Parts: sequence; C-alpha cells; structure tokens
Amino acid sequence: MTVSEWIAYVDQRVWGPGMLVLLMGTGVFLTLRTRFLPWRNLGWALKSVLGRDSRAKAGGAGDVSPFSALMTTLAATIGTGNIVGVATALVAGGPGALVWMEISALFGLSSKCAECLLAVKYRQRDAGGEMRGGPMYTMCAALRWKRLGGALAFLFALFTVLASLGMGDMAQANSIAGALADSFSVPARTTGVAVALLALVVILGGIRRIAGVCSVVVPLMAVLYLLAGTAVLLGHLSALPGAVAEMFRLAFSPAAGTMTASALNAARWGIARGCFSHEAGMGSAAIPAASAATDSPARQGYVNMTGVFFDTTVICTVTGLCICASGVLGTADASGGQVNGVALTALAFKTVLGPLGGLLVSLGIVLFAFSTILGWEFCGETAFAFLFGRRAIPLYRILFALAAFLGATQSLEVVWNLSDIFNALMAVPNLISLLLLSGTAARELEAFQPEIRRGRRLRQRRAVRRAL
Repeated sequence: MTVSEWIAYVDQRVWGPGMLVLLMGTGVFLTLRTRFLPWRNLGWALKSVLGRDSRAKAGGAGDVSPFSALMTTLAATIGTGNIVGVATALVAGGPGALVWMEISALFGLSSKCAECLLAVKYRQRDAGGEMRGGPMYTMCAALRWKRLGGALAFLFALFTVLASLGMGDMAQANSIAGALADSFSVPARTTGVAVALLALVVILGGIRRIAGVCSVVVPLMAVLYLLAGTAVLLGHLSALPGAVAEMFRLAFSPAAGTMTASALNAARWGIARGCFSHEAGMGSAAIPAASAATDSPARQGYVNMTGVFFDTTVICTVTGLCICASGVLGTADASGGQVNGVALTALAFKTVLGPLGGLLVSLGIVLFAFSTILGWEFCGETAFAFLFGRRAIPLYRILFALAAFLGATQSLEVVWNLSDIFNALMAVPNLISLLLLSGTAARELEAFQPEIRRGRRLRQRRAVRRAL
C-alpha cells in the first residue's frame, strides 16, 4: 500500500460511523441538555443578526462587532463544501442525502451555539491587546482536570494549525486555481501568486481587517449565488415538488420497519457532508466568535449558531435542489462515470442560465474559497499563537501565504485526505470538552432567557405603536 493509499484508508476510517455518531450524538445531547433553547430561539437569533444592532459593538470586551465575528466564521465555513460537497453527497448517497444534511444542521445549531458561547465566556486578551479565545482556551480555563484540559487544548490547537494550512489554505487555493483555469485559462502559477499576495495583504491587518473584508465579501457572494440558484429553481419549478418528495422517500425508505441500505447510505453521506460544510462541533467557529464585542456569551452563541442555518439550511439546500430538480444527477461524463463535484453543480446551473451558469459557479468557487482562506487563517493564527506565543504570528502568516501558492500550483489529493483527517482529529477534543461543559452552556442560555423575553416584548410594543 502506497503512502497516498494509506492516507486515504485512514481518512475513510476516521470519518467512519464512529465520528459521525460522535458529532451527531453531541448535537442531540446538547439539544436535550439545553431544553431545545437553540431551536426555540432561532427566530430571535436571525432577527438579531439581520437587524442593525448586530453591526454595532454590543458592549463588553471585544475587537469587532457581533456581525463581523459571524461573517468571519461564515467565511471559514462557507466554501467549496457548499458547491462541491453537496454534489458529491448527492452522487454518493442519492437525493436523500440532502435531507440528512438538513438533519445534521438542525442538531448542529446546539453544538455551534455551545462552543461559541463557551469561547466568549473564557476568552482573554493577549500581550498585544487582541482578544483571543476558542476551544483551547476554554479547555484550559474551564475543565476541572487541568492535565486533561491542557492535553486536549494542545491537541486541538495542533490539529487546527494543520487543518488551517491544509483544508483552509492549500485546498482552497487549489480550488481557485482550478476554477480560473477552466473558465478563464488563467495559469495556476499566476493564480497562486495573486492568492498569496491578496491573502497576505488582508491578514497582515489582523482580525479587524479580516473581519472587515469578510463582512463585505461573504454577504456579496452569498446573495449572488442565491440569486443564480433561485433563477435555476424557478426554471424547474414544475419539477421541484416531485424532487422534494423523492428526497424524503429515499432519505428514509422504510422497509419492514427498518431503513434500507440505500437510506443508510444517504444518512452516512448526508451527515458527513453536512458536518463538513457547517463545521458545527469542530470548534473552528468558536475562535472568531471570541473576538466579538458583546455583553453576553449566550448572545454571541445565538448569533454564531445562525451560521449553520445560512450555510446548510439555505446555501446547501439551494445547491442540492438545483441539482435534483434540474435532472442532471446521474449524468455520465466522457469516461462513462457520473458527473460529480463542481462540474455537476455547474451543469445544473447551465440548464437555465446557459454558459453564464457555469461562470457564476466558477465565480462562486473563487469567492467562497478565498473567504475560507481568510477565515481559516485567523483560526490557524490563533492556534499557532496559543502553541508558540504571539511573537510567532509573523512566521505563521508567511507560512500561510507560501502554502497558498503551493496549493494553487500542485496536485492536492493527498492534502485533501490529510486535511479531512486533521478536521476530524480537531473535532474530537472539542466534542469531549462540549460534553463535559454542557451544564455550563445550559446555565448560560437559561440565564439569558429573560433578556430574550424583554426584547420580544419591546418589539411587540413597537409593532402596536406603529399599528396605532
């Protein structure tokens, strides 16, 4: 067995049923432990994010507004998984996989809310005055068994650094290079230089510049992609009800009271790609969340959990429905295999938008991937500083820029598999910490309930006054 084959084998085992059960099981447990508060308050959280208040600092310590912190989180979350990941899930697991992606997102709300809440609660200022936080700081400060907390924090930070350089940087730069080469014949080396320089210019400004760029790029790219996706769905409106019914039938397809093998396959791929896309439970979202200027850990927990909704419930759903309703799923390519990945999504968009659809998908890949690079850089930088101190940050930034260039110019099958492994390995200590600190998260959310009730009453009074 070659090295690449061995890495692929380990990747399959790491992301096997055990990891998926741990990710989903933690989400289910936290949902029950918090008495469904993340579900019950999702509407309030969405109103908070989309309202004016989220763009201003909500009191308390912090470096950026709650909205900017969310956009930085979404920058790291929304990426190729929303275009490529959905397509691969549908090819491998069938249309029912999309339903299981939504189920994973439903329970992922609780995981992301808890990890971001805890990150804000246990964050701290570093020697340079910047707010630093995330699962590694939470583990060291909150776990009673200090040796366990220190060991989990070290492992989480180490795997976060490796994942940031791999999946968060090299793999994304490679996706950008591929999209620009296919659509505009841009040489990979040119793309690599451009991505490395642009990323370096942004990240040298720290969290404020990263958050500022993400606050513009993320909403812009999401709206553009969703408008194109909506046009495709309108073009296949008559086929949409049947496609949705088929998804649910294949997601469960009960036979003699049990799930069939095809339904289990749909569940496996849907949950795997769903968790890969929204990253709930992995801990990466908690790092930028800790930078938010907010008066309550619970408030920022709720704000950041909406990232799961926007990422999976909205963007991934649009991608999946476009593929299923357009009828391109199962199309054969020149070699006789199924069209997969970005080519499948582009094919779905082309059925209504023509060549423009393919260009829009390519542009989406470029913007999604570049924003992912920015978001993951801050995650990796924070973890690197945790391991080696603040003085090591310039070294990490140089390594990150070089990795972006290498990623754009090299074949990266091994890097993708390694990054998958590092993502799973960083999730394990985070999930252990979430389970051990679930009581703390539940108490924080419960204590914040009166604030939510007051806000709802105030909005009702304003609505009554406007009506009068």
